Amino acid sequence: MTRFALTVIRHGETRLNKEKIIQGQGIDEPLSETGFKQAAAAGIFLKDVKFTHVFSSDLKRTKQTVHGILEKNKFCKDVTVKYDSRLRERKYGAAEGRPLSELRAMAKAVGEECPAFTPPGGETLDQLKMRGKDFFEFLCQLILKEASQNEQFSQDSPSSCLESSLAEIFPLGKNCASTFNSDSGAPGLAASVLVVSHGAYMRSLLDYFLTDLRCSFPATLSRSELTSVSPNTGMTVFILNFEKGGKGKPTAQCVCVNLQGHLAGDCPQLLQLHSQVPCTVSTSVLYTRWNQFINFQKNSVAIITGIACLCSVSHSVNIF
Repeated sequence: MTRFALTVIRHGETRLNKEKIIQGQGIDEPLSETGFKQAAAAGIFLKDVKFTHVFSSDLKRTKQTVHGILEKNKFCKDVTVKYDSRLRERKYGAAEGRPLSELRAMAKAVGEECPAFTPPGGETLDQLKMRGKDFFEFLCQLILKEASQNEQFSQDSPSSCLESSLAEIFPLGKNCASTFNSDSGAPGLAASVLVVSHGAYMRSLLDYFLTDLRCSFPATLSRSELTSVSPNTGMTVFILNFEKGGKGKPTAQCVCVNLQGHLAGDCPQLLQLHSQVPCTVSTSVLYTRWNQFINFQKNSVAIITGIACLCSVSHSVNIF
């Protein structure tokens, strides 16, 4: 069996993101001040994660995001980033540079709805999905080829370090070899891959994993959450398993979708909470709970709800 982790992150915010202007591929906008802060926050969150491979879209906003992430990482500062046009945002043709409201009006005028509508000169959802599939299959073949050239991993090999570094901040649970493979002899991770891409692209990739690979997702996720666009620097993590020989499709397990807990430091309520409440929670549980609270907070619930949500656990790792 060959196993590898895939962490997919959306780029940080640009000025046009905030103004709801469609960028696609033709508008190569840099990150805004907020976007650079988000990239740095993502880098701090991932600073102890060992990535063996790093890929990024070749557009400016993703290049700046991946740079912001890697400069904070303890192990990947000298890693070579491979920029790949297959990771670009969906092409929106005539709608690029125009407000999202105009794209919706264009769709309505022909009796269609977004995101299924394809503007003139744009890329269809099927074309976008095939582009994502092409990159993913390339990635799988790369990992399998490299794994076959390496010796069998032992418990003390780098593979176990790859997995443990992910397990420190993501809720791997039963997907973690160290927790459920001790008797089965299943290997650790052969690789840990970081990909920085775009909102519509990530949504399409999720659809590919869901419909084509029959990926298993956390039971708490709703269908709407699986089809929503990731927030800027939102993180989605998969564990891919190939049976011996690497033939056929991999078994895919999703660890989390559009995680954004690394941005909680920008929230004054969380800083106030930290100063007042001695929370000792595991990293993965805290960020899962904080994401739930962020969504809950949109309905103007009191901060006490967040305190209850964050502190209703009894793990021993001090996250702050």
